[in-house]
Amino acid sequence: MSVKSCFFIGHREASDELLPALKRIIEHHIVEHGVTEFIVGGYGGFDRLATVALIAAKKMYPEITLLRLTPYHPAERPVVLPESFDGIYYPERMERVPRRLAIIKANQSTIDSVDYLIAYVQHPGSNAYELVRYATRRSIKVTTLN
Repeated sequence: MSVKSCFFIGHREASDELLPALKRIIEHHIVEHGVTEFIVGGYGGFDRLATVALIAAKKMYPEITLLRLTPYHPAERPVVLPESFDGIYYPERMERVPRRLAIIKANQSTIDSVDYLIAYVQHPGSNAYELVRYATRRSIKVTTLN
């Protein structure tokens, strides 16, 4: 049986009011879609909310794996994992990416390797918006929070 995975994309500005809906969506992905691996970044409000929701989900579903995306090689920039995380996810071939593009390329590479994307996008033309469009073109199943 293959591992089903899910990644999160969203804005730096994300209200705590999104947390209940985010928790429900994560549980739905675990129960209905069989997702067992979740990858989340660590650079903004939406990533922070996803981390809180995933840590809560792990208490109910201890079999899920939580990974922290790092766009920079761990030897160059060590990652401090939040409580309940199982490890880091460093996309392949990131060593060749210029630092100024590392976050964008790491997000794209991660989208290329997952089955699902959970997104919070409120600003057309933002990088988060472009990444959702990228995922859609790649036939990744996208769930958006409003």
